[in-house]
Amino acid sequence: MELVDILAENAVLNCTGGISKRQLFEVLSEKASELTGMNASDILAAISGREDLGSTGVGNGIAIPHGKIAGLKGVTAVFARLETPMDFDAVDDQPVDVVMMLLAPVGAGADHLKALSVVARLLRTEDIVERLRRETDTAKLYSILATSIRDAA
Repeated sequence: MELVDILAENAVLNCTGGISKRQLFEVLSEKASELTGMNASDILAAISGREDLGSTGVGNGIAIPHGKIAGLKGVTAVFARLETPMDFDAVDDQPVDVVMMLLAPVGAGADHLKALSVVARLLRTEDIVERLRRETDTAKLYSILATSIRDAA
């Protein structure tokens, strides 16, 4: 599995202005709903429910909220670059400005873990994360993500 298999070009967002974690999850859920045809409320409930178990803020300003959705056809990703970093209760207590939401079908344990691994590996690369932080154009953000994962393979 590669990131380009689960992240569509129109699944990349540049969020301007300050928003709350709840508002971010709503924006991500709406975008995922557009992409998958799944109900945005169900998506929001899944990622919020997972977040209630413990923060998906993994450190270094990065969060990987994720959840499982019944009826989803395959793993789907939505990326967001936040203009204004937000408190995310991350493991290192640092605000988050790079977010990759992952959704997987219920029962897709292996694919869900593969997707988490791909995203974690990519976002562990400081140069890539810094390039994502500097860019505001969504097409260029997608290009950074897509090219970087191919180069890393």
